[in-house]
Amino acid sequence: MEFERLARTDGRNDIWAYEWDLTRKPPAKCNRVHLGIEQPLPHASNMISANEAISWAFGRTLGNIATVNPEVLLRLPGTSGVNDILECEIVDAGLYQNGKERLWCRTHQKHWGTLADVKDAANTGTIRCAQWFQPMSYIANPYELQPDNHAEVGVWCSLPPALTSLGTPHSRHPNIHVHVRNAVEGTKIVDKDFSALAIIIDARANLFAPSPINKIHVTPPAASDFMLALEYGVHVTCFNCNYCGAPHLDLGIFNQRPHRKHLCGNCGRNNTWTSVPSTSSPLQPLHRYYDRGYGYIDSARHLNIDEWDNCEFALWASTPAIIWTANRPQERGIHVHLSMDGTRVIDDTFGTVIYRGEPLNRDDMLKKMIDNTLNT
Repeated sequence: MEFERLARTDGRNDIWAYEWDLTRKPPAKCNRVHLGIEQPLPHASNMISANEAISWAFGRTLGNIATVNPEVLLRLPGTSGVNDILECEIVDAGLYQNGKERLWCRTHQKHWGTLADVKDAANTGTIRCAQWFQPMSYIANPYELQPDNHAEVGVWCSLPPALTSLGTPHSRHPNIHVHVRNAVEGTKIVDKDFSALAIIIDARANLFAPSPINKIHVTPPAASDFMLALEYGVHVTCFNCNYCGAPHLDLGIFNQRPHRKHLCGNCGRNNTWTSVPSTSSPLQPLHRYYDRGYGYIDSARHLNIDEWDNCEFALWASTPAIIWTANRPQERGIHVHLSMDGTRVIDDTFGTVIYRGEPLNRDDMLKKMIDNTLNT
């Protein structure tokens, strides 16, 4: 059984399965089955939309980041979810090496078009890729942040604490933590974790030129990988797909191993090459754009938690920000939330923190945070 794409009057393609009747001369197509409708491929020029959903998977290089197709959005299970089964979004992906047509599932990052794929679609009445059953997380119309509208903005990958007053915290997935101030060093009007978010910048910044994209979507896996690259001094670049113009994102093992040939998660084509082995993240130009050049310095503050009787606390190793727009350095050290009688009295970063008579080690704490982060 094979498949073919036939043009519709609305500009999309119908996908049909068929078999060859070899008893006829010449052979003829028979047993035709309508499988579904191919979705339009989002090129970089039309990826800017007010209605969208962001999807991702923990521990796997899945998730097309942004979905703007209205039909796909209507079929989401809800407004957000963790480890749900999401429908495939099938788009044109050119040809296999043998010259046969292939399609691409943007949701699960898998090519579609093998004999097994076509037979499955004919039997089930649904076009689904071989990874359709993989659990995904998603959020529809995520929180949108416009850094240029505020005096100070900070965006970090949020990991679980390394230590709390109640002992080792429960493991959880990474999140995106956002600070927003409307006055320099003023009160935070936003200080919370998000499951994912969209960052909008001035289109004149041309971060992804020639693509006119001015919205960057941040998912926990992308934020986590980029934060660790910043922490350990791993070089990350950013380039666009040669075909659709979408910024390229490497995740997981592809983020850890630089390579020259790159498979686009948006259109499924693998004809983008770099002159040297490279990894790519759209967060890199965003990070560079807001870098004020003040650096990342060790905090000189000192805190002895033993001096605070009956306090509640949570401790993190501070990590480099994805975005930091303040006109002062970021501080490296141990970040402390400390409360007395339910009221937080300390929310700051310290170079030295004493607990049970011993100074805590930032690197050890970062390792505990990573070990305590769920990635599946």
